[in-house]
Amino acid sequence: MAPANSGTGDEAPLLPDIVVGKRASIPGAVFNVATSIIGAGIMSIPATLKVLGVFPAFVLIAVIAFLVDISVEFMLRFTYSGESRTYAGLMRESFGKAGSVAVQIAVMITNLGCLIIYLIIIGDVLSGKGVDHLGVLQEWFGIHWWNLRPVAILFIVVFVMLPLVLFRRVESLWLSSAVSVFLAVVFVGICSVMAITALVKGETITPRLVPQLDNGTSFFNLFTAVPVIVTAFTFHFNVHAIGVEMGKPADMLYAVKIALVLCAAIYFSIGIFGYLLFGDSTMDDILVNFDQSSGSAINLLLNDVVRLSYAFHLMLVFPLLNFSLRTNIDEFLFSTKKPVLAANNKRFLVLTFALLALAYVAAIAIPSIWYFFQFMGSTSAVCLAFIFPGAIALRDIHGISTARDKIIAGIMVTLAFLSLLTCKTIKGNIKDVEFCRVEDLEYSTHPGSGESCYKMTLKFVDLSSDVVGKSFKLILHEVTDFSDFLIERSMYDAVVQINWTS
Repeated sequence: MAPANSGTGDEAPLLPDIVVGKRASIPGAVFNVATSIIGAGIMSIPATLKVLGVFPAFVLIAVIAFLVDISVEFMLRFTYSGESRTYAGLMRESFGKAGSVAVQIAVMITNLGCLIIYLIIIGDVLSGKGVDHLGVLQEWFGIHWWNLRPVAILFIVVFVMLPLVLFRRVESLWLSSAVSVFLAVVFVGICSVMAITALVKGETITPRLVPQLDNGTSFFNLFTAVPVIVTAFTFHFNVHAIGVEMGKPADMLYAVKIALVLCAAIYFSIGIFGYLLFGDSTMDDILVNFDQSSGSAINLLLNDVVRLSYAFHLMLVFPLLNFSLRTNIDEFLFSTKKPVLAANNKRFLVLTFALLALAYVAAIAIPSIWYFFQFMGSTSAVCLAFIFPGAIALRDIHGISTARDKIIAGIMVTLAFLSLLTCKTIKGNIKDVEFCRVEDLEYSTHPGSGESCYKMTLKFVDLSSDVVGKSFKLILHEVTDFSDFLIERSMYDAVVQINWTS
């Protein structure tokens, strides 16, 4: 990318410095960026290795990390070639009001959805869902009023999250972010110890180095890993918040590179050890595998440590996502208001308490919102990570994009649209319904007999038998002459085979 030119015609610095009150440190920025990246997505990484195999998964993680690094460079280069210091402002310069609104809506969908999902996961870990799925607190102390789901989540919101979201500078969260990264490393360490122990005992299978292609559907399923990895590396909503406080954009680029290498190492480590530990039974959310596993008292204790460390990790990710969400909502609603949000007590406190209350009520009242935001969140995250930065570089209003930049930007946008297309078409004619989510769909036919077969995994929103029955009826209502066989049933899902004559 060529350097931006100043108004006098002299060459401006590649990334000019800006003046801030107190500059943030590079280590603090590394922890904040890494924590922004490592959210709930870490639990889906082992499943991508199961689908792709070890080598392709490693290559995909490396490629996505490289493209994310380039996309952040695009954002910072164009930011400091213009006048705006926010993501929405950057898009406004290139695409007008529609561009800024698109970013703000994408951040609202992604971050608010994640905040609600985090509270749901924390509630599941601490208090569970009903008598069939007890949380850690109920397993340890029995069922009491103080460890019921609404009370447990309220306690976490008031005494853990509220003090953290009241900070007005991202730099102030560096210590909690460092603890969050440490907990992710602890999670990797526990998985590695359990996997190596199982390997020594001969209780593991050899991981597939390349994908196993059985049919056309299996080949198409390989592309489902792309949006998972893209979403797992999305942190672009916090680039400006962290970068502006550093003062030197070059320092921000350096911090981003370190954080991406760290996160890629954590992702691949948890992927390989998780896949080695659970093999082909690895779930889309590996936390479910730990929740279902049993054995010695040591294994049970390790399972509880894994679940609790993950829950605490999400508690510490929460304020970072809340920070950029609050800023974007303020910019969307009060774009003409002065001073900035951090300097206006009334706007800051009203938005802070309103967002906490909204996330809490949503997590308690409508936990099935997980499935709505899982689709919407992946769509908006892909836009934030690749489509918007790539479009900015292609638009090139400052004339600073080189031919190489535009080629990479085109690859970003193309990859993003392909991943979104995959999300929308992968399920074929079998659709998700109100009560469950369809995964691992396989289709086969028997030539000459007219018989067809679907084999799928159903992820249940609710665990009651009535809901499970409705799930089967809604999925099968257009199929005639079928018989369905429950192959395997667990607390959270079922593998079902459906045969019928065309």
